[in-house]
Amino acid sequence: MRSKHRRSRRTRRNLVIGAAGVASFMAVVFLIPSILVNRFEAWEPTQLLPLQPREELVAQEQQIMVPVYLTDRKETVSVPLEAYVRGVLAAEMPADFELEALKAQAIAARTYLARRLASGETSGLPPDAAGALVTDTVAHQAYATEEELRERWGFFKYARNLDKLTRAVNDTEGLVLTYEGEPIEATFFSTSNGFTENSELYWQAAIPYLRSVESPWDERYAPNYEREASFAYKDFYTKLGLKASNKMPELVVERTSDSGRVLSVRIAGTSFAGREVREKLGLASTDFTWSAADGRITFHTEGYGHGVGMSQWGANGMAKEGRTAEEILLHYYQGVRLEPLRNVLAKA
Repeated sequence: MRSKHRRSRRTRRNLVIGAAGVASFMAVVFLIPSILVNRFEAWEPTQLLPLQPREELVAQEQQIMVPVYLTDRKETVSVPLEAYVRGVLAAEMPADFELEALKAQAIAARTYLARRLASGETSGLPPDAAGALVTDTVAHQAYATEEELRERWGFFKYARNLDKLTRAVNDTEGLVLTYEGEPIEATFFSTSNGFTENSELYWQAAIPYLRSVESPWDERYAPNYEREASFAYKDFYTKLGLKASNKMPELVVERTSDSGRVLSVRIAGTSFAGREVREKLGLASTDFTWSAADGRITFHTEGYGHGVGMSQWGANGMAKEGRTAEEILLHYYQGVRLEPLRNVLAKA
């Protein structure tokens, strides 16, 4: 039985839509870089770029060290601000994304850190992370050390990818997003369902710059825009904290947002928030429908993530279509400004 839950957004979207050995070795050595150049067509330089602060940045900003708690190693290390931004960029967004999308992500990452610096916020830290400002996990922002990146990418990809990420960081150095003079909550997520979501419809606070906007690029470019998750009836009830049963579950959507996401749904007589269902079942998003047959219920989702703020695949799609990092950011964060971090530090 397939849910009758449908959205006018989908209707709109349908309308839019030896010597020899040495010689062989050398041939391989020269062949591999040529393959990599084809992978990143616009990235010709092979010399690793240094992270170099611009002279106009105030001394206070140049000296910022970010204490990051490395979860696996259970230790806190101090990382220069822009090196931290690069590590977040490497962990949070694919290096083969467009440069302008990477620049937008770098500014968002720097803004997140600036907000914690300006407010003195230290939430989300484990008990043994005394002195840290952030962890290297999604509890704050994912962060990868250079050692981890070498292991992940290998020799050739490491040099090329790090060069590209460094360009994104250097080109945006010191820039953050502000709203009424304060650094914003620069939330981001993987993939929208065609629209982003108002902040209060996923979290509790209504934040003026985190408003729902159109994001049609995700469906065009994201490879896993649609996903499925299937559960045996008994597992389905158990995951939701309901009495286990092998009976076909009854689901009725009670409310949806204008973006097409489920706000509340009644399941076996109990009302659940869409976010609660997503998190308990591990669904990709709160834009879901379902079908049930042969002892299993299968959820069909569009998009990936909470849906609030900047869509990363949307940003990459905008960049592919010629939009700049600034245009991307001003689209996803309404009414904000790009400012030098030194302006924020001067007010703190």
